[in-house]
Amino acid sequence: QQVEMDFKIMLDPENMDNKAGLKHANDETRLPLITKKKSAPMCSQKLGKGPTAISPWALPAFHSLGSSLALTEEDIPKGTLSLTGQRLTLPAARRTQPCVSRAAAFPEFPRQHKELAEAIYGTHCSGKGDVSPLPSSNSRVSTRKSRPEWRYPALQSGSEVHVPSQTQDPCLDIAAHQKSPASLALQHHHHSWRSTLEFLEPTEKLLKDHAIPSTTISSQKSSQITSELDFKENPTKGDILSVIKNQSAVEKIVPRAGQSCRAQGGSAGMRGRRPSAVPGCGQQQWAAGVICTSLCSWNHLARLRNALREARRRHLENFYSRAKHLAANWNRIRTSRRTIIHIPSLGYSQQVREHIPDLAVQQNLQMGRLCDILDANVDVIYICPLALSEELLQYYNKLLGLQAAVRSGNPEDTADLQDRFKILTPEAINSFPEHHMCLATVLKHSPRTMQRLQLLLRDRDAYVVGGVPHLDDLAVADQLQVPLLGSEPAVAQLYGTKSGSKRIFASAGVPTPPGEWDIQSREQLLRALSQLVLDNLEVQRWLFKVDEERGGNGTAFCDVLSHLECYPWIQREWQGHGPELCTESQARELALVKISQELPGLLAQHVQPVNEKRFPTWEKFLQTFLTQGGVIEAFPPSASVTNLTVDLLIEPTGDVTLLSSGDQLHAEGPLRSSGTTIPQRSVDPEVLKILCLKIGEACKSKGVLGYFSVDFVAFSHPQTGEQQVWATDLDLCYSDQLALTQLLLYVTDGNLDCGSSCLQAPLGSKESKSQQVQHKGAKPPALSSLRCAVASSQLRHSSLSGISYNLLLHMCKARGVGFDLQEKQGTVFVLYEDQKRHSLGMVTIGEDLQGVLLTFARNLFIIHQEISAPNMQGETNFKMAIRDIEAILGITAENKLRFEEEQPWQADALKE
Repeated sequence: QQVEMDFKIMLDPENMDNKAGLKHANDETRLPLITKKKSAPMCSQKLGKGPTAISPWALPAFHSLGSSLALTEEDIPKGTLSLTGQRLTLPAARRTQPCVSRAAAFPEFPRQHKELAEAIYGTHCSGKGDVSPLPSSNSRVSTRKSRPEWRYPALQSGSEVHVPSQTQDPCLDIAAHQKSPASLALQHHHHSWRSTLEFLEPTEKLLKDHAIPSTTISSQKSSQITSELDFKENPTKGDILSVIKNQSAVEKIVPRAGQSCRAQGGSAGMRGRRPSAVPGCGQQQWAAGVICTSLCSWNHLARLRNALREARRRHLENFYSRAKHLAANWNRIRTSRRTIIHIPSLGYSQQVREHIPDLAVQQNLQMGRLCDILDANVDVIYICPLALSEELLQYYNKLLGLQAAVRSGNPEDTADLQDRFKILTPEAINSFPEHHMCLATVLKHSPRTMQRLQLLLRDRDAYVVGGVPHLDDLAVADQLQVPLLGSEPAVAQLYGTKSGSKRIFASAGVPTPPGEWDIQSREQLLRALSQLVLDNLEVQRWLFKVDEERGGNGTAFCDVLSHLECYPWIQREWQGHGPELCTESQARELALVKISQELPGLLAQHVQPVNEKRFPTWEKFLQTFLTQGGVIEAFPPSASVTNLTVDLLIEPTGDVTLLSSGDQLHAEGPLRSSGTTIPQRSVDPEVLKILCLKIGEACKSKGVLGYFSVDFVAFSHPQTGEQQVWATDLDLCYSDQLALTQLLLYVTDGNLDCGSSCLQAPLGSKESKSQQVQHKGAKPPALSSLRCAVASSQLRHSSLSGISYNLLLHMCKARGVGFDLQEKQGTVFVLYEDQKRHSLGMVTIGEDLQGVLLTFARNLFIIHQEISAPNMQGETNFKMAIRDIEAILGITAENKLRFEEEQPWQADALKE
């Protein structure tokens, strides 16, 4: 009965009924030292040695690894949660880990003994058991109150040694940690250190083998035994049991000779069997074995976790080291022979990736990156998330082989450039079908592809250009031993959200829509929206954007004023008080109360999510909105609104460069981009350049590096009629628009100047002859002409799957849809995959915007006509794209989209 009570106590030491069994004076069973878990103090992870070591990998104009990025007041979230709770942990904070002390609170020793204990144990033990420096004074927050684990008191004559078994803490293995604070204390108080250690090692082994959770050793008896052991080889079991205080209880657990049912090291079949099936094992020993097995599994996971943490620390250290080297040699590398490894990975969080349909296809929308070989010094390795067929590979071989023909204007001048680019598909693309892994993670788990990459990169200057940054981008770059031209993932996660972009814009001092960010609770949302509505009565529509979502999927909108019943009352008060309504506390508070009372029901009934399939109701959207955090933003109070996107690059040297610009197309509503017209024509280029450079400098100050894009909205002010430009969104990654721009420049041999919004290409044959006639006898003709393009990577049609790409291209060619190499005008397709074949990209190039838009719409109509039957139109966004183009041009299909050979029913189909 006493043994059973002892076991109950060990399993549930905090139970008062169990503790009642300890009131017997002769009972020497000691409880394990278990304390409630408390938050451990945080200390910055040091890469160097010593308490103030800082990483040497500080980049020019960037922050070093050992220090957090500059966080000004606008960076601090305005919500109710902490930075960690809002997933807005600073980059440096993401690199830290709790430094948990291996000791509990000091017992009440006499003063001299307490000072000795403090001298011995005033250090923190790392996850591996080694001693790390004390935390700095500002991070030493109530250290003693948060120490949940074992502490050895300073040993003295007559004291007791508390020996936890391996089931308690694997870091306290005596043999492996002879230099731990407890071992040093024991060495200090026992001159016969070697004998003591020789005695404690088998003692620990005996306790560990029989899964004894905790026991106490008499120091006096152990000293006596060890003094006698100088002349013995090994202590017997009797020697060990004689120094244990609770000897009688331990003897009942330790089996007699011949009974070898051990909790650790025995056969796998014996460990998990119940006592009735295992002769010679008591109930308490079986339970202890189960506990020991579980704890050993947990300890194994803990070791794996520590190994992963150490690997990530090493990846980050090497990332900054190689980034420093890349910055120092960038001017040489960018003009010399080099290899660019493109990994178009979407490293969003797991909860975002799970809701991206056809994730692999979405990661393959940027095949235009291959066109970097336009630079004769560049070779490209493109990591493809899909297995491309031979038909698709031949298409890109032919497309990229047109480079010489484009420059000469002679279709016969094609070349084989397969030695300049490689398309590699990781072998693990189908190994994790339900895990929604990003491409970088799949590549990391593809050893054959990684080995081939290492061979291709041997003795060559190279760097990686990723997509949305992820920790596995660092792991891949580290294994390949090449730098990564991109931001640290922690920086991208902090400033790449909707709320993070608002902090960047505030730091840059650029105009933004009225709004609020870092919304984390329902109460905060209602309070912020009430104030915004009252302060901006000219705004009809308000937008709600989830922090981590992209492409409009996490956006909803509501025309609040149209459904606000108290709005007429507010208008009357406004007319009576004027602008004072926003400042007079009594009138303002009354108006806020009225608005906040109406908002819950109004939002539930009238909010419209953009992605209704994912968010059929406001409550579904609100749950995700409050889980991830989000922003409230005003929609421009104008009937004419233009959205535009600008792509930029922060080079390793810190220079900010504009790469591309385009006005957005909206085939699926005003809040979801489906393509762009390149270059942008809606905003004064000089004004746009100033705004972009300000944002670029703000990004650079926060540690952003590499490619990123900024979204703006332009509209006419309802009162003044002047154009207003707001910065609305920031994506810290390589964009689809930039990839299409690279393809555009490749097939035209052109040049895009974003500072003047001018796309120029060499003259076509007809233009050249025309200019020679016009300028005969006068000054030499111009060598280039203006171009513009319409580009989209988001064209979808379910009927595309019913036809092969070769047949589709032949049909398009027969209907006049193709590219003229001599004139450097026409249409080029971007093909993504040939399994489902329900989407494609298209770039149409011409001399003027109106003509290019018409050609783009005509192409969509022809493709739709060729692949669809009259009674089976399929699921497509082609028709919506045509309607959007009609709205841009201000014309109808009847008078502009007439084809010479079309029948009346076809025109009717187009109007539908």
